[in-house]
Amino acid sequence: MSQAQTVTEVKGYIFACTNKTEKECFDRMLFSTNKIYAEKALQVKKGDMLFLLNLETDVLYGPFKAESDGKKDIVPEAWGGKYPYQVVVEKSDKTAVCKTSGKILNRLGVDWKEPLNSELTDILVELLKNGHDNGGSPLNLQFIVPKKIRNLQKPADEKPTLEATTLWDYPRQSYGKTPKGNNRYAGVTPAFILYNMIKRYTEPGDLVVDPMSGSGTTLDVCREENRRCIAYDIAPPRLDIIQNDARHIPLDDNSVDMIFIDSPYGDNIDYNSHPGNIGKISAESDEFYDELEKVMKECHRILKQGKVLGWLIGDQWVKKKFTPVGFLIYQRLCKYFETVDIVCVTRRNQTSNTGMWYNRAIRFNFYLRGFKYLFLMRKDSDKKEGSDRTKVNWTQYSREKDSEKAHASSKKNEAQE
Repeated sequence: MSQAQTVTEVKGYIFACTNKTEKECFDRMLFSTNKIYAEKALQVKKGDMLFLLNLETDVLYGPFKAESDGKKDIVPEAWGGKYPYQVVVEKSDKTAVCKTSGKILNRLGVDWKEPLNSELTDILVELLKNGHDNGGSPLNLQFIVPKKIRNLQKPADEKPTLEATTLWDYPRQSYGKTPKGNNRYAGVTPAFILYNMIKRYTEPGDLVVDPMSGSGTTLDVCREENRRCIAYDIAPPRLDIIQNDARHIPLDDNSVDMIFIDSPYGDNIDYNSHPGNIGKISAESDEFYDELEKVMKECHRILKQGKVLGWLIGDQWVKKKFTPVGFLIYQRLCKYFETVDIVCVTRRNQTSNTGMWYNRAIRFNFYLRGFKYLFLMRKDSDKKEGSDRTKVNWTQYSREKDSEKAHASSKKNEAQE
C-alpha cells in the first residue's frame, strides 16, 4: 500500500478455501466463491486488499492485491465451475502466513464472509507484516490488538444468518433498516425466509416471481439483494405489485429462476374482498386444493428446469376440527415437482400468541398452531406434469446384524471383566 493511499480508500476481502481448493487458488492466482457470497466478490475492485483463509487448517495468507475487479466466470473451468464469482490476484513474494488466524479474527471481531472496512484492512496488513520474517514464521500473538476494536466490521445494515438446519425460528418479521413487506398485513411473510431462499437458490440478476405477494415482502428483499422480481396479487395493496390471478400467470414457459408462494391455508383470514380470492374457500373442501393446484401447474410451467419453488403453508384447527392443510398441499405439489427439503418455520407474531389463547388451549385441551411448512420443490426434467411421485429405493439396514454386533461386544466386555 503506497503512502499516497488514504485509509478510507482501502478496502479488504477475505476469501475462503479448503485443503482441496487451496492449491488451485495459488496455481491460478485466482480467488473465488459461490453464489451465496456472490455480492461480496462482485464488490471487489482492482487494487483492493485480499486475504485467503483455509477453513480447514485455520491458516490465513496475505496480503494480496486484486489484479481485476470481481466478476463472474473469469476462468469458467476453474474448480469445475463450482465457484464462478472470481477475482484475479496479483502475484507477490511478500505473502505472510498466519497459522492461528481463528484466534486473531475472533479477537478482531472479523467475519470472513463480510467485506473489511479500511480500518480492519490496515490492521490485518500490519499484523501480517509484523508477524512475518524471511523464514516465513507464523504470526506472533503478541501483535494482536486490544479487544476494544471489536465491531469495526459491523455492517450498516445487518443481514440475516443463512440457515443450516430445517428448523427456522425468527424473532420478528423483518430485518435491517429498510422494512420488507408490511408487518401489519394479515399473514405477512417473514423476510428472513425470502433472504435464505434467494441466497441459496438464485444469483444476482435472476428473476424471482411471487404470484401471491400480499404486502410485497418478496419484492422488497429481491430489490435489496439485486434480484429481479415480478410480484402479483389478486388485490394488490401497493402500486408496484401487479394485479393478477395466480391461476393464470402472464409469463413465458421456462422463464423464471425461483418462485415463492405464501398461500392462504383456508378461509380463516379475510385477505381482501375480491371474488376470485382463494382465501375465501374452506380448507375442508376439495375445491380449495383444486384451485391451488391450478397455481401449482402455472408455477411448473413458468419455472426453469432445475429451479426451485418455495411454498409456505400452515395447518388449520377451527371449531374443534384439525385439517392437515400442509400434508394435502404437499401431496398436490409432488405431482409436479421433486422435493428438495421440508423446513419447519416457527410461528411467532400471530394473533393467537397471547396469554389468553395459551390459557384457552390448556383449558379446552387443544393446540395453538406453532409452525408452518416451507416446502422446497424443484422442477425436474424427468418429472412429468401431474404424474405420481417417483419411487424411492431406500437402503435397508439389517437389525439382525446390528444385534449380532451388540451381542458380540457385550460378550467381549464380559470376558474382559
